[in-house]
Amino acid sequence: MTFKTFGLVSVLASLAIVGYLFLAQSKEVGPTSQTAQQAQADAAAGAAGASFQAAAPVLQAHFAQAGTYAGATLPPSHGVTLVRADGTSYCLQAGTGETARHVVGPAGAPAPGPCPG
Repeated sequence: MTFKTFGLVSVLASLAIVGYLFLAQSKEVGPTSQTAQQAQADAAAGAAGASFQAAAPVLQAHFAQAGTYAGATLPPSHGVTLVRADGTSYCLQAGTGETARHVVGPAGAPAPGPCPG
């Protein structure tokens, strides 16, 4: 009986140690790790930046023709939304929620979050 009790305690202790090691590693590796989340954020930022660069010439062409950004449109293939356009500026947005990025143009740089109010 004592041998069985010792064996059971050893198995439970081993399971607890393995569980702890698994949880400790999952914080450093895997889809919920800080590294993976940062990689996803970097990828979203890179994709948004490329989309913003593709949309800018369309908006500049509209401005050159009309003298204003107001009334400009972007095809859905650009992957960005023209949130606001007026006589001298515009705001483009890509992504939603935590992955949202925006750029206020014509000379702005991509920034995190949605277009400002």
